[in-house]
Amino acid sequence: MLDEQDGYFKFIADIVDDFQQFLGLGGVHTRRRFVKEQQFHVGGQCTGNFQAALLTVGQVVGLQVLLAGKVNILVGTHAVVEDTVRFSCLGLAVIDEQHRFGVAQRARLWSKSDNPPHILVMTATPIPRTLAMTIYGDLDVSVIDELPPGRKPVRTMHKYDSQTVSLYDGIRKQIKAGRQVYFVFPVISESEKSDLKNLEEGYTALCEIFPECRLSKVHGRMKPAEKDAEMRKFVSGETQILVATTVIEVGVNVPNASVMVILDAQRFGLSQLHQLRGRVGRGADQSYCILVTGYKLSAETRKRIDIMCQTNDGFRIAEADLKLRGPGDLEGTQQSGVAFDLKIADIARDGQIVQLARDEAQKIIDADPKCECPEFGMLWQRLAQLRDSNVNWGAIS
Repeated sequence: MLDEQDGYFKFIADIVDDFQQFLGLGGVHTRRRFVKEQQFHVGGQCTGNFQAALLTVGQVVGLQVLLAGKVNILVGTHAVVEDTVRFSCLGLAVIDEQHRFGVAQRARLWSKSDNPPHILVMTATPIPRTLAMTIYGDLDVSVIDELPPGRKPVRTMHKYDSQTVSLYDGIRKQIKAGRQVYFVFPVISESEKSDLKNLEEGYTALCEIFPECRLSKVHGRMKPAEKDAEMRKFVSGETQILVATTVIEVGVNVPNASVMVILDAQRFGLSQLHQLRGRVGRGADQSYCILVTGYKLSAETRKRIDIMCQTNDGFRIAEADLKLRGPGDLEGTQQSGVAFDLKIADIARDGQIVQLARDEAQKIIDADPKCECPEFGMLWQRLAQLRDSNVNWGAIS
């Protein structure tokens, strides 16, 4: 990935095996333990004690230590992209759950050191803008299209509000078999502006519906310590049902959980639905995702629900999202919509033609990398006219 002469390759090669172990760990507690304890022994020999650090909103590594190059690996949240965070020589930036970061946030990584770093983005559901950029050739893509050994594809079903009795019966069978269940609500509390099912009332109702079970609840208004305590109960199996909002969309790994119930599923986008579904199916048992809605659904909403029930393939879901929402603005910061206004082509429909055009464009770039050849002068002049910003947002994946 990186040139051996640029000062980064040996370091990446040395740590990659141990970092793979880190990527397989679930939860902030295990990640924090990895950062504290990992000594990076590879092949039975110590390659040196590389310094790792954690950077979150509540736990900040010394910024001068980063700038001095004394930290080799920084694991962090959105706090990493703050303007005050600088690196002496950032060689590689890995962005997990890419769809949770805005374009401008990801762009800040390019200014974290004198030379822009290599960028690796990871996500189960590529946002429409990134999928469009892939078609245009600005991103190289590797796809993991197989489940880990022993796992089964999650079965996704659509239920209406009137079918909850049979739904609850099925959940009881799963709990009796020793499995655990998620219930996800779109909002925390009741609102006069909305008739959506809310977590607070839902939690009370579920306690009455499942008196034989122990329940936990987590949402964004809880203090971190409270959320951690509730999550630990669910992870340890002390509680059988977790009632939550989308705070559990990423970073939750409970292999024993086999059912994900999403209430008012019509209020969630395809990316969120797919991410939430990914919280189950992490063990050897058959898992289920239940999308619960009312009867009155728009045509677009029905398409979203249908594609979720038809496939577990993140790229197929992203392609459907691309058709429904548009690609976003490849020269700006809008991640979906129709800001990129093609006069004739349709990215969702004309992928092969767009790829052919991209290949021809690449030949021109290879022939004239400095944009100085008179033969292509008209093209470079037109490209300059089309740019209305000094920031090359199109380069930010």
